[in-house]
Amino acid sequence: MDKTNTHIPMWLLAELTFACPVQCPYCSNPLELSASRKNELSTEEWIRVMRDARKLGAVQLGFSGGEPLVRTDLEELVVEAKSLGFYINLITSSIGLTAEKIAVLKKAGLGHIQISFQGSNRESNKLLGGTDSFDHKMAMTKEVIKQELALGLNFVLHRQNLHQVEEFLTMAQSLGAEFVELANCQYYGWGLHNREHLLPSQAQLIEAERVTNEFRDKYKGHMDVFFVAPDYYDDRPKKCSNGWGTTFMTVNPEGEVLPCQAAKVIPGLEFPNVRDHTLTDIWNKSDLFNRFRGTDWMTEPCKSCPEKEIDLGGCRCQAFMLTGDATNADPVCSLSPHHDKVLKITEKAQRPYQEDETQKLMFRNPGNAKKLKAEKSELAE
Repeated sequence: MDKTNTHIPMWLLAELTFACPVQCPYCSNPLELSASRKNELSTEEWIRVMRDARKLGAVQLGFSGGEPLVRTDLEELVVEAKSLGFYINLITSSIGLTAEKIAVLKKAGLGHIQISFQGSNRESNKLLGGTDSFDHKMAMTKEVIKQELALGLNFVLHRQNLHQVEEFLTMAQSLGAEFVELANCQYYGWGLHNREHLLPSQAQLIEAERVTNEFRDKYKGHMDVFFVAPDYYDDRPKKCSNGWGTTFMTVNPEGEVLPCQAAKVIPGLEFPNVRDHTLTDIWNKSDLFNRFRGTDWMTEPCKSCPEKEIDLGGCRCQAFMLTGDATNADPVCSLSPHHDKVLKITEKAQRPYQEDETQKLMFRNPGNAKKLKAEKSELAE
């Protein structure tokens, strides 16, 4: 398929590896984790990817994972990315980060570091992330600020920690963070598997937004705070990655190119690989990137909806996961004939939060990945 395409992939997300020391139960990485890293793109292959992306017009580059610090060639990749003119963001758990490494990466050209926290204190961070890393995260946050590198803190919110929003914000403000992202969990990968014990109640969400707004008013101009609400409580969907095949391009550790991180949940799609095709051909000519680009693919009620250019039908992955058909309107939308599916899910989430729910989460690690694979195999039989 070859449509006239005027869009530019402004943002390249380079998922350098799926390996990660953290075991977050909301991780968007695939459930079928492999213990082997043999098929990861080499340094030379990643450099070619970055050069191709820059030729296409990409200006923002995020090094992500898993944990990108696992890669021993990270400094080399940052140097190359800087020489190409990218603004470079490192998205990290901070595990593996040191004062020396921060200095090296800054000198290499890194523009921004985003550090994630799983909880607002040592105990909850360990409980929800599976690692005793809170003190290290705090130390590295202070070190990034000390070395005058742009810093953002990311707190993924869900049923188990939404009550800690004020603590998150107070901690970030005391550390001197420039911006904070309070991102409610999105339900893909491990997050979807654990949705029942991650989706907050409406009461939790309202309280968290109230606390956030009060904090914004109190510290206005000192720290930017972004609150990303969970899709399931909106009556209109968000654009799928700002529009499928319009802004974002993700390359996973094995070289597959995706219009969004979760796209592999949709069956019947072929994911072109950078080992076989150029990014230019993939972006402009592949069936994958043209499949849901624009509005021609739409069915009713999206096709005749006056708001279709605003949300472009919402998330294709969410449409498939909740209705079994990626061409359906995102069920988050109150105009979708499948909106009742979302209402049933949110209705179940209105029960009061109980601390022992954490015990029912399945954490992201190779052992649980094998368990899920075995269960899936048994169901198939």
